[in-house]
Amino acid sequence: MSLVEEIEARYREALKNRDTARTSALRMVRARLKQYAIDQRQRAALSDAQAREVVAGYVKQLQKSIPEFEKAGPAGAERVAALRAEIAILDPFLPQLLDERATRDIVAAAVAELGHPPPQRAGQVIGHVMKGHKGEVDPALVRRLVEEALQT
Repeated sequence: MSLVEEIEARYREALKNRDTARTSALRMVRARLKQYAIDQRQRAALSDAQAREVVAGYVKQLQKSIPEFEKAGPAGAERVAALRAEIAILDPFLPQLLDERATRDIVAAAVAELGHPPPQRAGQVIGHVMKGHKGEVDPALVRRLVEEALQT
């Protein structure tokens, strides 16, 4: 079952169970998937990688809005809780990122492949890693590990 089909199945199940929070979150993701397909002028079904990219973008947007609602104090606390619940609902559809040890191995290989460039060229190493492992590694972790690797 493709990721899009799984989202559809869980959406129908949430509707049937009258789970409004899950229905709402999955409805938003379905709308974003359909809009992505329209924007890309894609008639065939979206691949799992494309679907994960869309879900990850939506979750990232939700995560970015949390600090704004936290600034509102008690008035925004309810919305923050709702956003975190929505992120938890969508978590199974996010790409599973490699752990720090595996990412460290990838960074070490990239540094060796590029001939251990100076720290000023960290962006080149980060770009090399991200290009080869898009969706597999956490960009913030890659940046930290590259900076550590180039300092030694």
